[in-house]
Amino acid sequence: MKSFSLDDLVQLIDERASATADQSYTRTLLDSGMSRIAKKFGEESVELVIAAIEKNKNEVVTEAADVFYHLLVLLRGSNVKLSDVVAELGRRTGQSGLSEKASR
Repeated sequence: MKSFSLDDLVQLIDERASATADQSYTRTLLDSGMSRIAKKFGEESVELVIAAIEKNKNEVVTEAADVFYHLLVLLRGSNVKLSDVVAELGRRTGQSGLSEKASR
């Protein structure tokens, strides 16, 4: 199986965002606005938490995939690039998580 990355998913979301709503769930989400996008992200996040609590590995995998997808749609809807988030993560690696949190 070919390697697949979050960058590949961003590209796929970009492509599907250009489609019509009757052809693309991504386009439907983007058309419905940030409230709907955020709600879907929240729902998927809760489903992931439940799967983790229940120690259901298969469900954790599928729900985590849903969380990644919906997070990337949320970022697109917010006009935020994945590379900006990755850069922020890189910036934070210069100090411990406890120090970084205390600095906020």
